[in-house]
Amino acid sequence: MENLNIIDRISSPSCLRSLSFEELRQLATEIRSLLTSVISENGGHLASNLGIVELTLALHRVYDFKQDRLVFDVGHQCYTHKILTGRKDSFHTLRQHGGITGFPNPLESEYDPFVVGHASTSISSALGLATAFRLQGLPHKSVAVVGDGAISGGMCFEAMNNAGHAGEDLLVILNDNEMSIAKTVGAFSTYLTEIRSNPTAHGLREEIHKIFQSIPLIGRSLDWVQERILTVIKNLIDESHIFSSMGFRYFGPINGRDTELLESELKNLRQQPGPKILHVVTVKGEGFDAAAADPETYHSAVPFEVKGHGEVVPRKEKTESYTNIFVTRLIERAVLDENIVAITAAMPSGTGINLFADKFPGRFFDVGICEAHSVTFAAGLARSGIKPVLAIYSTFLQRGYDQIVHDIALQPEMNVVFAIDRAGLVGADGATHHGVFDIAMLRHIPGMTLMAPRDGEEMGMMLDFALKQSGPVAIRYPRGCPPENTLPRKWEEVRRGNSELIRVGEDGTVFAYGRMVEPAMKAANELTQEGLNLRVINARFAKPLDEEAIRLAATETPAIFTVEDHALSCGFGSAVAEFIADDNIRTKLVRIGIPDSFVEHGNAAILDKILGLDVEGLKKKFRENLS
Repeated sequence: MENLNIIDRISSPSCLRSLSFEELRQLATEIRSLLTSVISENGGHLASNLGIVELTLALHRVYDFKQDRLVFDVGHQCYTHKILTGRKDSFHTLRQHGGITGFPNPLESEYDPFVVGHASTSISSALGLATAFRLQGLPHKSVAVVGDGAISGGMCFEAMNNAGHAGEDLLVILNDNEMSIAKTVGAFSTYLTEIRSNPTAHGLREEIHKIFQSIPLIGRSLDWVQERILTVIKNLIDESHIFSSMGFRYFGPINGRDTELLESELKNLRQQPGPKILHVVTVKGEGFDAAAADPETYHSAVPFEVKGHGEVVPRKEKTESYTNIFVTRLIERAVLDENIVAITAAMPSGTGINLFADKFPGRFFDVGICEAHSVTFAAGLARSGIKPVLAIYSTFLQRGYDQIVHDIALQPEMNVVFAIDRAGLVGADGATHHGVFDIAMLRHIPGMTLMAPRDGEEMGMMLDFALKQSGPVAIRYPRGCPPENTLPRKWEEVRRGNSELIRVGEDGTVFAYGRMVEPAMKAANELTQEGLNLRVINARFAKPLDEEAIRLAATETPAIFTVEDHALSCGFGSAVAEFIADDNIRTKLVRIGIPDSFVEHGNAAILDKILGLDVEGLKKKFRENLS
C-alpha cells in the first residue's frame, strides 16, 4: 500500500516537481506538523517558518538551487528549505549539539551558499552571486529572500541601490508578514502596509493588458504602448514607485499561501532579466493557532507541549534573568530621572525593554533592524543632555562598530550606556549569535568603560554606576539567570576600576570576569580538598583594570589566572597580559577562555564543558598549572 505521507517521498527538491498542487498543499500541512513537533521539543524559530512553507516549495519547484542560488536573509526561516534539501531525516536534531544548525550552513549542504544569522545581508550576497554568474558566462539565477523587517536595514538599501544601477539578473523576494521579531516599525513598514491595502494599480495593470490583447490584429503590436501607459500610471499612483526608482521592477503583492500563484509568478520572473522584486504577503505562525495569535513569543520559541483543545504550555518555567533584573533597575532609575530613555533595534521583548515601554512609552524608541543607526541616534540624544540606554545583543552590536568609535567615543563627554545582552555563549543559535567578541571590539576604544556583573545584585549596581558617568559605558551580561547572591560582598556600590576580593589564598590568584566568577569560585573551593588554596577576585572591569590588585597578586601568589566567556584573543585576559608586560611584572599568567575558533551550536552547559569553562575544566587548568 502506498505511503500516505507525502513528506516521506521527498528526498530532494527534484521530487517536488512530480507532485500535483493538491499534493503540494498536503505536503505543506505535513511540513508544518513536523516543524511544530520538532520545535516543541528543541525550541527554535517557529512562527516565521510556518509562514514561509508554500513560498519555499514554489521556489524549489521553479529553480534548481544546486546551480541557481537561494540566499535567506537572517536565515532563521530556512527550516522548510532544510527539510527539502536532504536534511529531513536529521531534522529532529535541529539546534542540538552535533545536530543540524538553525541557520543555513554550507558545511551541511551544497544548497546553502552562506552561513547566515544576521539581518539585511541577503541582497548584497545575492547580487555578488548574480554578478559572478555573469562574469563566468553561467545561466544560473540568484534569488534573495528578505523579510519586511530586514529590508528596512540600511545595508539592504545600499545593495538595492547598487543592484538597480548595475542591472544584474537578480530576484529579491520580499517576505512580508508585518513582523521582524516584534511588530515591524518605521516609515518603510507603513509604506508596505499601504501597498498591501491598496491593490488598485495592480488590478489596473491586468485590466489594461486585457483590453489591448482584445483588439484584433494590433493588440500585440501595442504592447509597447501598454508599457508606456503603465509607466505613467506607476509614476502617478503606483505605491511601488520607491522600488522602480531604485531600478527594480516590482511585482505583487501576492498571497504567500497560494502555491499555484506563487509558482506561476516565479516561472514568469525567471524568464525576465534584470533586478526584480516580488512582494509576497505571508502570515507568521500560519497553521498553528498559538503561534499565529502570538508570533512574537513564537518567533524563537522555548520548548513547549500542546495539550487538549490546542492549549500550549511552556516546558521550562520562567525565572528571573539578568535581562529582567536590568530592565527592572532601569525602570526604577527612570522614575527618578526623566532624562533616562531606552533604545532597542527591533528587540523589545528579547532585551526586556518592552517592560520599559509599557511604563514610559514616550521615552522608548524601537528603531527597527538598524543597529548602526541606533548607536548614532543615541549619540544625538546624549549630546542634548538625555541619558540613552541602548539595550542590544552582543552579536548585533558588532554591526554598529564604526558608529561607536566615530559618533560616541570620539565625541567629548558622551554618556551612552550599552546594555549588552546575550554576552558569551548563547547555546542553540550557535556561531552567528554567540556574544564572544564584544570585549575585543570595545576595549581598545579610548574613553570606553567595560564592566560585567557576577550576579543580579551587581547588575543593578553597575547600571547605577553607568548612568552617573560622563563617557560611554558598556555592561555585558549573559542570557539566563544569575547565581544566587551567596558570595560575600565588600562594597555597597561599584567604584570605577575596582575589583572585588571574594576568596583569599596563597597558591595562585584567579581573576574571573562576569559569569565566570561563580564556576571559578566553586572550582577553587573544591580544590582545597587537594591542598590547593586559591585567591579568587571578581574582576568587574575589563577597562579600566584594577592594576593594583594585579600587582599585589603577582607579588603574593606564584601564578595568575584569568577566566572569561569571551574569545581569548583581545579579551579580558589579553588586557591583563598587556598590563603585566607593560608594567614589567614577573609572574606566570594563564588565560582561560574561548580559543581562536567559532563555537558551534548546542546546550550552553555542553559547550562550557567542551571548552573547559565548567567547574571541572577550570579545576583541571588550575591544577595543571600549579603542580
